Amino acid sequence: MRIHQHWQGLAQADRGASVAMGNFDGVHLGHRSVIDLARGAAPLGIVTFEPHPREFFAPDAPAFRLMNAEARANRLAKLGVQQLYQLPFDAVMAAFTPEGFAHDVLAQGLGVSHVVVGRDFCFGKGRAGTAADLQAHGDKHGFSVTIADLITLDGAEVSSSAIRAALSEGRPRDAAAMLGHWHRIDGEVIHGAKRGRELGFPTANMSVNGLHLPRIGVYAVKVDVLTGPLAGSYNGAASLGVRPMFGENQPNLETYLFDFDGDIYGQHLSVAFVDYLRPEMKFDGLPALITQMTADCHRARAILADV
Repeated sequence: MRIHQHWQGLAQADRGASVAMGNFDGVHLGHRSVIDLARGAAPLGIVTFEPHPREFFAPDAPAFRLMNAEARANRLAKLGVQQLYQLPFDAVMAAFTPEGFAHDVLAQGLGVSHVVVGRDFCFGKGRAGTAADLQAHGDKHGFSVTIADLITLDGAEVSSSAIRAALSEGRPRDAAAMLGHWHRIDGEVIHGAKRGRELGFPTANMSVNGLHLPRIGVYAVKVDVLTGPLAGSYNGAASLGVRPMFGENQPNLETYLFDFDGDIYGQHLSVAFVDYLRPEMKFDGLPALITQMTADCHRARAILADV
């Protein structure tokens, strides 16, 4: 998959795609239906924005994203996307009128052949443009437009908001049903305090900055090491939290990979949340913590054996 972070000066080979357009936070089943409608004779592309427009307009608002840009790109690549147009959402982009965006960005810049959007899609300055407006602009500027119906599951609309709610309540399997895949946090393994190694449970530490956090606690997880000589798939247990035993308060994700030995600092991981095991706890001492971590790992192994 080729990733473009601009819409001007593209090579001819990178133009002419049939694209699905939206923010695709989570790449859930509703997004999948939009993407599938864009498949055709032309290369399959995605038009999305980075940062998310909500982050541009309200930078101090609470974190809401289900995926960072890396996780979204990884998921889209698995769906067979060939061209990812990850356009910068800045003051210039925010100022486009609906017709200006359709003409300058989609027609002239990207040279799209076809665009698919959800029925609730809005675009342009002040979100003034609707999906129907995009159809009219496409007719004028040389690309066709398909409007996709919203997707429901068990009678309820599949949405990023519903997925956030499931994760906040510690229901990763319900979130996965709406996503069509496990909820994942992707990112680089960073250096931490290395307490896990001292306790006999060395962990891979990852930042969760900018993301909507699932319920704080311990999870059974499936882990893909995406880069480096130890790349592969593993099972594990992960703690998402603030480490109250040690008086810290900055959330991060610490993942212990089962039956694994190696240095993966600086490598990129994708951690899939399978089951919520328990809330984060403060223990009377390290022996009690180690006993509980051992029990967590036994329980996670049993759960993941059936996944």
